[in-house]
Amino acid sequence: MNERGYSAEEIADTASSGAAPWEWEYIDREWVDSQLEDAPEDDALPVESGTRFQSRDGFPFSTLKQTEIFYDLVDCATRHFENTGRYLQIWGELGEIYAEINFGLRRHGTHEAGSDGTISGKLVEVKTISPEKTSDRVLVKSQGNFEQLLIVRIDRDFQFQGKPGARSVVETLTDQRRHRSGPFVRR
Repeated sequence: MNERGYSAEEIADTASSGAAPWEWEYIDREWVDSQLEDAPEDDALPVESGTRFQSRDGFPFSTLKQTEIFYDLVDCATRHFENTGRYLQIWGELGEIYAEINFGLRRHGTHEAGSDGTISGKLVEVKTISPEKTSDRVLVKSQGNFEQLLIVRIDRDFQFQGKPGARSVVETLTDQRRHRSGPFVRR
């Protein structure tokens, strides 16, 4: 892909996402910020109950236990950053666990293509934006099989914000990009 003009960052994104660059749509960072503007920042996650439910591959787990694991991971990532000045590369997992706890995401099995899970029976793709993200665009797989896009942003202080949106919004934005306006841009 290097000979096709793709950068090292784009090649790394391809390896991590499982989608080729020509299958991506780029969402403008300003649009993402505007969508999360009214979403509260969470530093303490509300946990309603410790009830068990079925998730990927039938593994039962409680929301309470998953919340404890989430806090442990965030604490570990924070301590690692404070000690080394480097972030642990666990953003996607943190975003999906956050979505499980705050939005009721029921994740699919590992490496299942198309979407990350379901919320209220709708297929959902979770897109996590890390504090390392410096570019003005966010990539989303255009070929994914999802009905909703859930954007989770993690800031430098490990504060989380999230907001779901219908895929129709993504498709509308894609149409705007094709007409050279709106928050989608191509490289």
